[in-house]
Amino acid sequence: MLVRASSFTVDLGEGGYLIGFTDDYEYPKEMPFGWRCGPATDASAVVLTVTVTNTGPLQLTVQVHDAPPAPEAGGEWEPAEEISLQADLPALYVATLEQGDILDAWPDDEPPLEFPFSSDGSDWVRMRLYCHADDPEPGIGDHGERHLVQLWPAPHTPPVHPDITEADRQARADYAADMATPVEDYTTTYTHTHDGEQD
Repeated sequence: MLVRASSFTVDLGEGGYLIGFTDDYEYPKEMPFGWRCGPATDASAVVLTVTVTNTGPLQLTVQVHDAPPAPEAGGEWEPAEEISLQADLPALYVATLEQGDILDAWPDDEPPLEFPFSSDGSDWVRMRLYCHADDPEPGIGDHGERHLVQLWPAPHTPPVHPDITEADRQARADYAADMATPVEDYTTTYTHTHDGEQD
């Protein structure tokens, strides 16, 4: 049964967003290219958009259920994907992955979405993700992108994702290699000399 729902607009960067039960944000060490979502940590997932270079608005609806909801009927959604998240904190957090920064994206005027977890720290939540874009072609601006995230208490179980291609595997390997490469120091020192004499 549906317990609670929140719906709001998120302004995206090019990297998608993080969602989960932790506010300890960092860039994921892996990106789930070929999927719409994948683990960022045990407590959070990284979600990629349908429109690859989307830097526009996303309509995000989050539903809390007390049991697995029935699959969404109709053909407007891409096939659903599922992942298990461990609840480090009782409140759900959303953050956008910007160029060099991670920004909290839960609206100030939207009450926190919390789960009634037990206190033993062993709670797991199942997340089901549906995605749709009216215009899936790459580009900047409003593509009519909508995501539906359904959450319910459930034991940790294997994820549900489509198969990925060799190109997806290569993109994942390239991203992981980039993340493992230390940032170089690009600082350069210039010496300024002035040959002229003052009167």
